[in-house]
Amino acid sequence: MISVRRMITVVGTLVCALGTGFLMQSYLQGQPRDDQGESVQMAAVSGLPEIATDAVAEAEKAPATPGIAEEARLDSVQLTSVPAPPSAAPQPRLLPAEPVTLAALDDQPIDDLPKEEPAPTFACEITLSAQPMAAAMVKLMLEAPCMANERFTLHHNAMVFAEATDAEGRAELAVPALSASAVFIATFATGNSAVATAELGTLEYYDRAVVQWSGPAGLQVHALEYGADYREAGHVWAGAAHDMARAAKGEGGFVVRLGDAGLFNPRMAEVYTFPTGTALKDGAVTLSLEAEVTDANCGKDIEAQSLQKSGTDRMRAREIVLAMPQCEAVGDFLVLKNLFDDLNIARN
Repeated sequence: MISVRRMITVVGTLVCALGTGFLMQSYLQGQPRDDQGESVQMAAVSGLPEIATDAVAEAEKAPATPGIAEEARLDSVQLTSVPAPPSAAPQPRLLPAEPVTLAALDDQPIDDLPKEEPAPTFACEITLSAQPMAAAMVKLMLEAPCMANERFTLHHNAMVFAEATDAEGRAELAVPALSASAVFIATFATGNSAVATAELGTLEYYDRAVVQWSGPAGLQVHALEYGADYREAGHVWAGAAHDMARAAKGEGGFVVRLGDAGLFNPRMAEVYTFPTGTALKDGAVTLSLEAEVTDANCGKDIEAQSLQKSGTDRMRAREIVLAMPQCEAVGDFLVLKNLFDDLNIARN
């Protein structure tokens, strides 16, 4: 049986709800209406009766227990419209109780430094060999496989000229020696070089006259042996060079031209050799230097150098500057007769 106290509480709740709804409806009728305000107020009025009805139903079903039990049942009703409070924000993690050690503050000695990998290089072995020959000549063999068709400069004593290797990086030369202990150096534009030496015990029996130059100079050494005139048998020059066998036999001299005239800015040398110590007869040899006027050198100055080696005497060198005639004189020759000392042959 429902107690008098519970009935009074229920009836009072219904009366308050109805009165509140009546007052709210009367107030809204006197105010301007819009769609948004009407929907909000109607939801507020309709929600209260539903809550009250649910409370009455729960009160009727519950057993009649006086005192605190009745109040507990009324307090257990929850309003679903009340929002749940937000969860607590995440809190920062506490640092460990032990102190933190900064390793970067301690200087640690480095005993072993990393080794740098060597850069790959291409091996380029260059060899130069020297072999003595007859008439105080030297055979040079240059091997440079990585320097095919490359220009190189050969240095010997004060003589310098330029040659080029073949398609296999090789070069073979026959060079007149200018010193008994001959040293030959072949150098490339890359800085690679090779050295060879040779001993020439017979050099003292030969006299040599050298002229060397750069560019298209057109210089020539001429020798008139035993009183010969131009174009005769005793006239030795590049056009009638003869060979080392003639000198080795003591019959007369020969001319060797060194350098590759087809190279860009060539370096050339021309050497005349006479067997003064082994000549078959007495006599004299007249030496001269001639410069042909060509389209390449006309109207220009030619710079050259002469070298002369006689027996065991020291080699003598002279600098030459020739002012070539204008190009109207192409085909003519300039003759320098006092550049070299003439040779006097006297058999012992």
